[in-house]
Amino acid sequence: MNFKQFYLGCLSHASYYIGSGVEAAVIDPQRDVQQYLDEAASNIQTIKYVIETHSHADFVSGHIELAAKTGAQIVYGESAETEFPTLKVKDGDVLTVGSISLKILETPGHTPESITIVAEDNENATEPLKMFTGDTLFIGDVGRPDLIGSKGFTAEDMAGMLFDSLHTKILPLPDETEVFPAHGAGSLCGKSLSKETWSTLGNQRQFNYALQPMSRDEFIKLVASGQTEVPAYFPKSAAQNLRGPAAFDDLAKPKKLSSEEIVNFDGVVIDVRTAAEFGASHIPNAINIGLSGQFASWAGTFIPVETPLAIAAMSIEQVDEAVMRLARVGIESVKGFMLMSGFSGNAGIIEQLPAEQSDQRMNAEKDVQFIDVRQPGEHAAGHAAGTINLPLNTLTRELDKLDPDVPAYVICQGGYRSSLATSILENAGFKYVYNVAGGTSGWSEAGLEIEVSNAYAL
Repeated sequence: MNFKQFYLGCLSHASYYIGSGVEAAVIDPQRDVQQYLDEAASNIQTIKYVIETHSHADFVSGHIELAAKTGAQIVYGESAETEFPTLKVKDGDVLTVGSISLKILETPGHTPESITIVAEDNENATEPLKMFTGDTLFIGDVGRPDLIGSKGFTAEDMAGMLFDSLHTKILPLPDETEVFPAHGAGSLCGKSLSKETWSTLGNQRQFNYALQPMSRDEFIKLVASGQTEVPAYFPKSAAQNLRGPAAFDDLAKPKKLSSEEIVNFDGVVIDVRTAAEFGASHIPNAINIGLSGQFASWAGTFIPVETPLAIAAMSIEQVDEAVMRLARVGIESVKGFMLMSGFSGNAGIIEQLPAEQSDQRMNAEKDVQFIDVRQPGEHAAGHAAGTINLPLNTLTRELDKLDPDVPAYVICQGGYRSSLATSILENAGFKYVYNVAGGTSGWSEAGLEIEVSNAYAL
């Protein structure tokens, strides 16, 4: 068996290559597909199947391009409403790749058409089963059931399906079965995913909170509550995957803009540099979404898919990376770019203040706003004393809770999300905005006061 997991950290996305003899299959491919072609070539194998465990909402898949380049069949669950030639599979169907059997289990719950693939090596009886669970079962979690409401299912309906799928299809398998999900920690497709990218079913049976003994009704209540807000791009990416996305190489390339053109750009300018670089000098009205973090997810959260975009970067390599990562979530509207070494306009500045300096200034000024933009659970578990919690993903809707004339100090965990937040506040007309460099981690390391909300106090 030839087996490889490809893990894309910026989207917390795992895809898989599995081959035997002269044949192979790719499961849940990312949009840029060259790595799978390279893997097939290195193993002297032909990709026979491109299998999608479900219609992904958090990224645009490369199934169309990969099938076009290899002649592979695209495989979806029987109820998937695809608009391109598809091999539809149902419960109990078996696909063969060399000596490997790929048994299909229908496991609705995250989406109605979700499938799980169980791989068995028929030439090695001692090899554990490999189970590719998509977004049905994660390491430490299960798939969220609230992404498909537009198709007439409630979160409770889907959670009930998920319970049945787990208990009738997945949990009866042996403990040594290896579990390979489509996502890890950082994905918005669940609420408590582990940093581990694979596990065994026995381990998950023991430690995954959602697999502990409970009634169906208790499970529904547990997994249908406490989910984060669904980013606006999710339904658009899911629809694009079912419609059939264009090949990345066919997308229009952005053009180089002058300083005047980017200052007057009719759209959104994304500055992809670090918080320190952005704070020191940036194009007015740009927003800072650094390539060092969950770049594409945050872009999809704040920017409607069809919005014209321009990229501000340090190098052409950063521009190319930004364009690719945006395309991975279905944002294909990058029209231009500017390398900041060539920017000659009036630049904006946002001070980056270490924790101790921020604390000193706030104590001296007294009338300030100290804003923590992490998620409520993060804030409750431990935050800088005196902060108010306005999560980044909802910040633009809560600006009326703040005073644009009062100095605003913004903090997150390490300084990445807070830099994006400061750029939002600056563009909203806030006069005095400061990023707390190093975030809550730096605040704690400096020995400054940390508060824990009562709900998390022991």
